[in-house]
Amino acid sequence: MAVDGNAKELGSGKVGKLLIQYSFPAIVGTAASSLYNIIDRVFIGQGVGPLAISGLALTFPMMNILAAFGSLVGVGASAMVSIRLGQHDRRGATLILGNAVMLNIILGVGVGLTGLIFLNPILYALGASDDTLPYARDFMQVILAGNIFTHLYLGLNNIMRSSGYPRKAMRTTLFTVVVNLNLAPLFIFGFKWGIRGAALATVIAQITGTIWVLCHFTRIESFVHFLPGYMRLKRAVIKEIFSIGMANFLMLMTSSVVTSIVNLSLKKYGGDMAIGAFGIINSIAGLVVMIVIGFNQGMQPIVGYNYGAKKFDRVTRAYRLTVFAGIAVTTFGFLLGEVFPRQLSSAFTTSKELIDHATLGMRLNLIMFPIVGFQIVTSSFFQSIGKAGISIFLSLSRQVLFFIPALLILPHFLGLRGVWLSGPVSDISSTLITFVILQWQIRKIKSSVSV
Repeated sequence: MAVDGNAKELGSGKVGKLLIQYSFPAIVGTAASSLYNIIDRVFIGQGVGPLAISGLALTFPMMNILAAFGSLVGVGASAMVSIRLGQHDRRGATLILGNAVMLNIILGVGVGLTGLIFLNPILYALGASDDTLPYARDFMQVILAGNIFTHLYLGLNNIMRSSGYPRKAMRTTLFTVVVNLNLAPLFIFGFKWGIRGAALATVIAQITGTIWVLCHFTRIESFVHFLPGYMRLKRAVIKEIFSIGMANFLMLMTSSVVTSIVNLSLKKYGGDMAIGAFGIINSIAGLVVMIVIGFNQGMQPIVGYNYGAKKFDRVTRAYRLTVFAGIAVTTFGFLLGEVFPRQLSSAFTTSKELIDHATLGMRLNLIMFPIVGFQIVTSSFFQSIGKAGISIFLSLSRQVLFFIPALLILPHFLGLRGVWLSGPVSDISSTLITFVILQWQIRKIKSSVSV
């Protein structure tokens, strides 16, 4: 297998070097992907108006649901491919690939059609007003129609990375970014298609990405590739994929519920402009988080392979280096949000009301952002070693145990500020739980080494 190279290097090369080698392409890919979403929102805000920003923010819960079903397959399959390769089970990795394709097709079509049928009631339930509904509907109609391509592109690109082609996965993402960035301004400003044009640019970019990754897995030269008879769905394989991907699935589904509650709270305490501000804050924070996720994706094949090979000292070293990197990134994001919130917000809109809302929200919402890096990396670590139950619990603890209660209580006393502060309160609480569970798991790994 090329690592863009050799799979054996995962078990013998310097861990720090491998983390950089695998993380850099993933970071470029995830950051670029997040960045083109930001640029889309800038185009929409500047070219369509502040209400379009608010309408777009209303779609976040639905986008999280789509991402949840995609990650259920993509994250689960990519983690299992890494573990199988660490066990030198190439046939098992191939079977996982085939099942992942079929599951992405089934879920992509099913979820997309369901969303289209019930779109208007869903958007009203998420906090849409008569002013913001048209923007949200125009955007989601196009996204849902192309949902199958989103699932296939993201899922197979993750498997490409996990099977030893991080640079090729990066190039795939960059290719889709270039396509999107060229089409979005053309559709929005040139053809005057507004927010629907932004969505169409995204879908076309993902179609091109899907074609790219399918071509990779059809080549015999690819270490893991499509083989006849390996596309048939197997119950045991589906169970494995879903068990690992369930953590991300539940996290994103819960995030959808939480985002819906946030939007409804923002609508109550701040109106449509507060919802738009949330969209801006999410864009900035999302870029930072995607960089951390890039490190996670770089960590995953290293941890998965070495865990499968029972090289636990390399597992813990890869994790610790990734935690350090994750905390450094989120700390940088915290500093940006606290020092330059108005400048960052102004990039999305010229509306003073929207900028004021976003400036206040950013400073309050990101106040505990440095510790988020530790939380994200640790949850991904447990996922990478097949500890699905722990990963699920950690993913849900922040949202269900802490964030939702804070969101329901704090605004009653602090109004809009209470909505913004709910996130930091939950970050502190969930980090403490994560730390305790981590120490327990590390002791188990160390005891395994000594036996």
